[in-house]
Amino acid sequence: MSIAHDLASAAELAGKNGVRYPNESEEYRRARTALLAEEIELRRHIERVAELRRALPPGGEVTKDYRFVGENGPTSFSGMFGDKQTLVLYSYMFGPQRERPCPMCTSLLSSWDGEARDVEQRVAFGVVARSPIERLAAFKKERGWRGLRLYSDMEGDYTRDYVNAEDADYPAFNVFTRRDGTIRHFWSGEMGFETADPGQDPRGAPDLMPLWTILDSTPEGRGTDWYPSLDYGGRG
Repeated sequence: MSIAHDLASAAELAGKNGVRYPNESEEYRRARTALLAEEIELRRHIERVAELRRALPPGGEVTKDYRFVGENGPTSFSGMFGDKQTLVLYSYMFGPQRERPCPMCTSLLSSWDGEARDVEQRVAFGVVARSPIERLAAFKKERGWRGLRLYSDMEGDYTRDYVNAEDADYPAFNVFTRRDGTIRHFWSGEMGFETADPGQDPRGAPDLMPLWTILDSTPEGRGTDWYPSLDYGGRG
């Protein structure tokens, strides 16, 4: 691990924080300083987990050159890498059995749409679903997405191999690498219902949804009886 083991303690760093806000009480400041130490520990743990992820041994070789249909026509799995050595694919819950796409997936992708071009400076990035590309493109237009690259897995081979063997309409986040001409699976989000803690929806760590990152910083939190909507109507 490259992170030094002789770092100052989180409590020591938190004690150096000089931020104060108008009319705060001593009780608030003590609690906030203690929370800050935990936040520093969380930051360090996220970094340790990221290092462990990057240090994974080579994953399984991808032996099929899956076929997809993109907004500009047919493409292959290998072609989706473009000039990059890493490919990130999100599997979107918008299969032909759905009248409308998953609101949670849609909320996530809406937040990623603005970041897609930044992400693509480092890696190839795409969104895969089982519906025809015309249907995906129509919803992209409706939602106002501009940066995301959408692909239809009409044959379903990729989905059955890397999302759900029964071809169920599941979400998935997969990362693949191409090194020395060999494409391998690198990492996937593997947290689900089996790994969820009591009283919580299944979620990864760190959570990929900026929505939850924002709400987790508020006293209301993310709640247990509310989810994103596909349409909120007009806003003044």
